[in-house]
Amino acid sequence: MTTNRFLNHDSPRLNRVNFTSRKSLIVLILAIALSLACSRSSESDSNNKEPEITRFYTYSVINEYPHDNAAYTQGLVYVDGVLYEGTGSYEQSSLRRVDLETGAVLQSRSLPSKNAGFYFGEGIDVLGEKIFQLTWLSRVGFVYDRITFDSLDYFGYNTQGWGLTHDSSQFIMSDGSSILYFRDTSTFAISRTIQVHDSIRSIGNLNELEYINGEIYANVYQTDRIVRISPSTGFVTGWINLAGIIEWYSGIGVLNGIAYDSENDRLFVTGKNWPKLFEIELVEQQ
Repeated sequence: MTTNRFLNHDSPRLNRVNFTSRKSLIVLILAIALSLACSRSSESDSNNKEPEITRFYTYSVINEYPHDNAAYTQGLVYVDGVLYEGTGSYEQSSLRRVDLETGAVLQSRSLPSKNAGFYFGEGIDVLGEKIFQLTWLSRVGFVYDRITFDSLDYFGYNTQGWGLTHDSSQFIMSDGSSILYFRDTSTFAISRTIQVHDSIRSIGNLNELEYINGEIYANVYQTDRIVRISPSTGFVTGWINLAGIIEWYSGIGVLNGIAYDSENDRLFVTGKNWPKLFEIELVEQQ
């Protein structure tokens, strides 16, 4: 009788045990179901995400223009029908307004000297009515009036200065590494960074920059190539091979200088001490 009493289905102890077991089982089932749902959702998101693809381009030369072969080109910008150029080298760094058709320098301003010598000019950018120019190792940049080239201000940064451009809201700056810096247009403070990479490796030696139709174009220093970069992920969406665009000349330097005429959809490239500036059209390789 004692044994039967504990096996009675009306026993409060037995009911409590059954309730606890059922509750644990329900929780386990719900956990498994939730895990399966999350797994399917993650798999679905992965399947729906477009794969990152790198495309490869050559070029077709549309026009050739004269270019001052004494210009050690560091920055190139085309805005409102005007070509601006920043040049480097110690004691020769300058900001210029250049006539595209003839290559003539219409206006020029030398970078200021400093106590220990001279600044080495780097990339430039035009934003509104101002021109911004980086220097290489001095960690200081200069702001000029776009029309008069009068000095307006200066700004600092804690890296080397190489290339400079902007998107709709921020400056984008290179320092010769694989990192691009997004900086506030008023304070020059860093808001975020991206590391430029393809599917195999990071891409360093990023030099002169241009923002074109939602992508960043960057010269890869000491090569004949330009990379197209996603500004959100840093992924290289395209390689542009410009090998053979210019014949070798004594004293000629590397490819450096990208400018875009947004009104007429024209892409310009040149290099350090090149006697020519080229308008090109990209040709995708199949």
